[in-house]
Amino acid sequence: MMLMFRRPARMQCAALCYRLQKKTGKPEMLVITSRDTGRWVIPKGWPMEGKSSAQAAEREAYEEAGVKGVLSETMAGAYMYEKGMNGGLKVPCRVQVYPLLVTNMLKNFPERGSRRLEWVSFEEAAARVAEPGLKALIEQFGHELVQLERAGTSLSA
Repeated sequence: MMLMFRRPARMQCAALCYRLQKKTGKPEMLVITSRDTGRWVIPKGWPMEGKSSAQAAEREAYEEAGVKGVLSETMAGAYMYEKGMNGGLKVPCRVQVYPLLVTNMLKNFPERGSRRLEWVSFEEAAARVAEPGLKALIEQFGHELVQLERAGTSLSA
């Protein structure tokens, strides 16, 4: 007999890392591969004691992708997904996503060499990620950046 139960969602924090292309000024975002499956994701992790959710997301961006920049304490949004754990257990997670305007990419960082990093358009990023909620969040944030750009609002740090 298999027992079925639903755990409450666990929270994670993520950074939506973006920048403006040097030549065109167009916004693009950073996608990275997960270490276990190689699927395209954004930097994310568990909350950290003594840090706000946004600060934890900023730390994950540094550890996983080697990026630093201007962090927004205001969430871009949130999405749900099921995280595969050891032993095949899947845990529902609610991911709070915070924008990070990247101003610096470091050559050395904790997870260097264990992930691929690519700067792509928001459309391409949305096409690469698997989670429907993250796709929608990326599309919405990218659309909002384009609207700000068209309105003449400066997106640079």
